[in-house]
Amino acid sequence: MPGKMSWFLPENPDVLGTLRRQANVTMEGMVALVEWANGDPTGSDRVRDAEHRADDLKKELRSHLKTAFITPIGAEDLFVMSGRLDAVLNGAKDAVRESEVMAVPPDATVAGMASCLAEGIRQLSEAFDRLGSSDNGDGQAATDAADKAVKTQRQLERVYRQGMSGLLEVSDLREVMGRRELYRRFARIGDDVTEVAERIWYAAVKEA
Repeated sequence: MPGKMSWFLPENPDVLGTLRRQANVTMEGMVALVEWANGDPTGSDRVRDAEHRADDLKKELRSHLKTAFITPIGAEDLFVMSGRLDAVLNGAKDAVRESEVMAVPPDATVAGMASCLAEGIRQLSEAFDRLGSSDNGDGQAATDAADKAVKTQRQLERVYRQGMSGLLEVSDLREVMGRRELYRRFARIGDDVTEVAERIWYAAVKEA
């Protein structure tokens, strides 16, 4: 109507909620990875399924970042966290595929490292639930959970070193080479978990 103005607020999608959903799907994938590593062959398909769904959520989050007027934490931080989370599940999917191609089934070392990864993602999910609040206590809880995620990856490193040491007792060169590559793949996934945790710290410090 003449003489009246209409105000239209910019779209403000729930980007942090999308990141949390991506973390939940990543957790599903890690649970499936643990089950696969402990002898459940159906876990491999569930890892792949989770990877596809998480990839869709990563794309959704990036689309949201293009249109969001404001974000509860830095847009760059959200972008990096989502990307590193995606790398975790990509690494898990690739590890399963390498195990199948090399005909090197998971062993106790792989199972131990998979468990550490799953616990690390669980702690990251807890941290995401606390991010974005104006409550200083929530910011502290987020960084505390991030610290716990890093500790789980230090445990993964110990499992990795023990596993690599154990390969010295294996005489089959093909098995040694295959297991070494598989162990290294899991160690690299642990590095991605740590990178997410460090970015949580960075985001929390900026918001403090």
